[in-house]
Amino acid sequence: MKLRLVCVGKLSEAFLREGAEEYAGRIQRYLPLEIIELKEEKQGGKKPDPRRIRDLEAERILARIPDGAFVLVLDENGRSLSSEGFSELLGRHMVQGTPELVAVIGGAYGLGERVKQRGDLVLSLSAMTFTHQMARLFLFEQIYRGLTILRNEPYHNR
Repeated sequence: MKLRLVCVGKLSEAFLREGAEEYAGRIQRYLPLEIIELKEEKQGGKKPDPRRIRDLEAERILARIPDGAFVLVLDENGRSLSSEGFSELLGRHMVQGTPELVAVIGGAYGLGERVKQRGDLVLSLSAMTFTHQMARLFLFEQIYRGLTILRNEPYHNR
């Protein structure tokens, strides 16, 4: 199975870039990983229209999701999973032969409804709100943790 991250925006802080690169490298020991960073939508004027921004970003996100992929959409109102539950999800898709798992992280204004509807699973990382940039680091850590759980490696400490 291949992993693909489709996200809006680049990581602007060095500590986030370094952390994401560290976990991306760890993940790639187990599965191929492709990261697609889409440009954040900018609107002129003093007051942005969040709905329009989400809709424009949604078009570009959906264009990067291949047919047949299992799509995991991150949203604060999504379903919660434990690390073990997330690991089971990864394992099921690996065993079932899912060709590609695509994780989607929206921009500063979140995700458009069309992207959420395309998601096979809408997942919340926490009941708390994080920046979309922090969400990438947290997601990568959980993917790595899930893969080590599947292999019974000591990273998870249970």
